Amino acid sequence: MNNKLHVKTGDTVIILSGKDKGKKGKVLQVSPTEGKVIVEKRNMVTKHVKARKANDPSGIVQAEGALYACKVQVVCPKCGKPTRIGHKKFEDGTKARICKKCGEEL
Repeated sequence: MNNKLHVKTGDTVIILSGKDKGKKGKVLQVSPTEGKVIVEKRNMVTKHVKARKANDPSGIVQAEGALYACKVQVVCPKCGKPTRIGHKKFEDGTKARICKKCGEEL
């Protein structure tokens, strides 16, 4: 399994398929081993939570569910379009992620 993902925590992404198709959100968490991401306020699922301590709440809680990373695409902050990620190497040896549509750095 390839453990590299094209998305990072904090990226704005658009969801390509599923119940939230076409909606944008910010990536809260990335799990490269599973190939999944958690997007803020998207793919909401209900969980039945049991109280662990005396003052912990129990009941039905809404939480973000994980999505496969292949089902999201990064939105370029400069041009505002969903785009693939390119990589650029500079003379000083540093690398940067670039937008394939406008060529700007992400």
